[in-house]
Amino acid sequence: MLQAEHRARFERLVLPHLDAAFNLAAWILSSRSDAEDVTQEAMLRAYRFFGGFYGGDVRAWLLQIVRNTSYTCLEKNRRMQMTDEFNEELHMQSSATPESIAIAGDDREHLKQALDTLPSRFREVLVLRELQGCSYKEIAEITSTPMGTVMSSLSRARRQLQSAMAKHAGGETAHEL
Repeated sequence: MLQAEHRARFERLVLPHLDAAFNLAAWILSSRSDAEDVTQEAMLRAYRFFGGFYGGDVRAWLLQIVRNTSYTCLEKNRRMQMTDEFNEELHMQSSATPESIAIAGDDREHLKQALDTLPSRFREVLVLRELQGCSYKEIAEITSTPMGTVMSSLSRARRQLQSAMAKHAGGETAHEL
């Protein structure tokens, strides 16, 4: 009986955050197949240790497990070369024109390239804040760093991303002339 209650509680509290877990793993690992594997492993770990979760922010708890599992995967595989496996067909809008699809794809690629130039800790806080919508407090929990460090890292990350995007835009303009 306890096992069924444990499973139902896990499904109710943790499973709604499965997409956020996958997205974080995908940004850290930059490989869809690795992100799927890591997400699955992290969910198994979360289930195994769910008895030790006594409340608080379950999303931050899960994302911390995903983060740790992702970095363990990176360490284990020593794969620092990142590749982009974005599938345009999965994300196309029905009302999009070929021109708008090309522009959006180009913008996404520039953003991805700019994000890839950032140190991993900066990329991580940007993804957690801007793409996952985590609060500063949640990011501090997930990354096990003080909130002040999160805020300063996020500020530096935004400046570096802006600089990387500007370099690309400036280089493209000069290249077109």
